[in-house]
Amino acid sequence: MSSAKNVKRVNNANNVRSLPLQEEWFHGAVSLEHRQQGIKPWRIPFRDYDLYPPDGIGGKAEICSGIRLRLSTDSGTLLLWFEPLAEDASLDCVADGSLVQTLTLAAGAREARFTGLPPGVKELDIYLPQNTGMTISGLAIDDDAAAEPLADLRPRWVTYGSSITQCVAARGPSRTWPVIAAGEIGYHLTNLGFSGNCLMEPMIGRLIRDLPADLITLCVGVNIYGAASSGPRMFKPLLIGLLETIREKHVETPLVIISPIYGTERETEENPLGFTLPLMRREIVDTVKLLRARGDRRLHYLDGLEWFGPADGNLLTDGLHPGPEGYELLGSRFSGRLAAALRGEMLQ
Repeated sequence: MSSAKNVKRVNNANNVRSLPLQEEWFHGAVSLEHRQQGIKPWRIPFRDYDLYPPDGIGGKAEICSGIRLRLSTDSGTLLLWFEPLAEDASLDCVADGSLVQTLTLAAGAREARFTGLPPGVKELDIYLPQNTGMTISGLAIDDDAAAEPLADLRPRWVTYGSSITQCVAARGPSRTWPVIAAGEIGYHLTNLGFSGNCLMEPMIGRLIRDLPADLITLCVGVNIYGAASSGPRMFKPLLIGLLETIREKHVETPLVIISPIYGTERETEENPLGFTLPLMRREIVDTVKLLRARGDRRLHYLDGLEWFGPADGNLLTDGLHPGPEGYELLGSRFSGRLAAALRGEMLQ
């Protein structure tokens, strides 16, 4: 992302100095909106907000899941100022790849202060909340310290999914399964998990098509089951359209389709349109086989039940969503399941 002018400088704390608020601090966002109050990260192009109804993908596109500030500094303190939080939220500070502090803030909070950071120069990632949006208005470090934006030159991974990808119930924003998995596989993450809104609408295909990516994963189905937004007649055409749109620009990019993880009663109970999760998994497998037979050898399938199956059901909090331990399990398993999918083992 290009350089930006200093949007706002805040200096209302003792023994710290403000840093210029610029785009280079931000990673994992699709776009950055410059407001009078500061910089607001989005997971859609914010100028096209009206093209993602209702209200920016059900209000989920402004949520900061996977978005982080990244810098190199010798400061023992890091302060963030922001517009008041809409709800309770947590921020994580990761230093040199290890979580060092989680701050749990109440709705209405305007400041996060990380203190007692490891001595010397270190790489910091400040993960923003996975359950709400933020407008960052200021950033500060110790008066006698230095800091600079830290590039992330790893290959880029874009992952699309539902609440199970957004991961509200994770222990913190750095403990969502995509963040854990990105660390394991060594990728720069853009998380397009939209709680309740993974419905394969056409604009999502255009969004992913236009993003830089060296790996794309799509975990689809469970919201379509829950919302009964598409039945068996239209599910496969929608998936084909999504994949073909992405392929317009990502011709050679590995593209992995992930079927729903274990879903208790959803495995046997038909939704109002006649779908069960097993039927949905068969439609996904058939679609992958169809497109591979037409020459798309970079398209792969990851079976959600091989990733999180009936034996893991005790880690679901409501029969659908993993709790904190479940999300960490998904993150720790992902590398191995991804490798198996890329080898074609789940299409046998």
